[in-house]
Amino acid sequence: MFICADGLRPTLGCYGDSYAVTPHIDGLAKKGIVFERAYCQQASCAPSRASLMTGLRPDTLQIISGNVHFRDVLPDAITLPQAFKRHGYHTQAFGLVYHAHPPQPDSVSWSIPEQLLDIPKRDEYLLPTNRIRGFINRMEKGTATEAVEAPDNAYQDGQVAQLAIETLTHIKEKPFFLAVGFKRPHLPFSVPKKYWDIYDSETIPLPVDTVYPVCTPQEVALRYSWQYNKGEMRAYTDIPDEGSLDRDKIKEVIHGYYASVSYIDNQIGRLLQALDSLDLSRKTIVVLWSDHGCHLGERGLWGKNDLTENSARVPLVVSVPDMRGAGQKSRALVELVDVYPTLIALCGISVPFDLHGVSLVPVLENPHRELKSAAFSSYPRMGNTVMGYSVRTSGYRYTEYLEIATGKVIDRELYNMDKDPLQYENLVREKGMKAVVSHHQTLLNRQWEK
Repeated sequence: MFICADGLRPTLGCYGDSYAVTPHIDGLAKKGIVFERAYCQQASCAPSRASLMTGLRPDTLQIISGNVHFRDVLPDAITLPQAFKRHGYHTQAFGLVYHAHPPQPDSVSWSIPEQLLDIPKRDEYLLPTNRIRGFINRMEKGTATEAVEAPDNAYQDGQVAQLAIETLTHIKEKPFFLAVGFKRPHLPFSVPKKYWDIYDSETIPLPVDTVYPVCTPQEVALRYSWQYNKGEMRAYTDIPDEGSLDRDKIKEVIHGYYASVSYIDNQIGRLLQALDSLDLSRKTIVVLWSDHGCHLGERGLWGKNDLTENSARVPLVVSVPDMRGAGQKSRALVELVDVYPTLIALCGISVPFDLHGVSLVPVLENPHRELKSAAFSSYPRMGNTVMGYSVRTSGYRYTEYLEIATGKVIDRELYNMDKDPLQYENLVREKGMKAVVSHHQTLLNRQWEK
């Protein structure tokens, strides 16, 4: 059971968020391993998912937007579900598993065609005022949040869970790879009102610092997708075209995010209950992951699409029946590109090419073990003329921005993540940091090595 939630950051009880109401994911964590330091390879839906599903890093895939499908670059790639399919598994997908725009089904990965693969932005809403513009342009956005008295299945993610549950009853006697992709908690935060009602709007945890970072125009262009006149949320009708959000809007958006997380938690609970009722839990591996994180107003930033910790860090929970380390947490540095080699190792499957990640099975057996010294992410900047490369080690995050045409490094960042988790103080030119910078430069230069 391969579960993905879009844009889910570690706002979960099992990750120490005491405000989040996520009993089902927390229950899964008690049966599995919680990877506390897991990172995506690019903080954007399409390249992140393509990297995980092919076991290859974004530079190999050459995907920098949702308009490029990995098959256009590597038509003979063997995806994770395709590897299972070749070994006799029934493979099936519901909802947002791969990501490309416009949608491009990947029929060779699945035993039957993907279901609910695409849904227009218009249909992510129920309120007529949010939907009406979408009848002119199906991807037109409404408000950033929506709370409607409605059943779970009124929105796509409830329908995805229902289809997956119905399918389980038909394939329960087969070996299966069932991929279930949820759209929430990605924007818009449109979920049934009962999930909003879980939280008291007066106690929503607000960021301590909502002041936008002070930096030069070039630094802003290189480092942050959310700016005073641009960013992922700007196209939503209730978000100002420029400037920061006021306090009431900050509270509303964060409230909507938590409501969306609880909505997804309940859908995951439905899936896990179905496994239990069909007596499949005792022989089914369950993986929960997210394609990227996001900012929720910290330092005045919103959304993803950059090389910060909030964008790159993701939840990853792996539950294997009779696993030795069940119920524990691991501080090992891991990457989403490690998921592919982990699952084929657990199931005794091989592929005829080298994967860029490493199997996490040793950590599943001993959560205190570490396998790698660093995790790597990349992101294109400045109209795809610059590529940013970032390395996260146990204590630091180091980033270089390279001009694609010349290979010249035009900016660098170094942050002490233990002392400065929100990345205020760039230490790259500080005295005494030369050896640390040099070490991280070396890591970046050989990031493809295991």
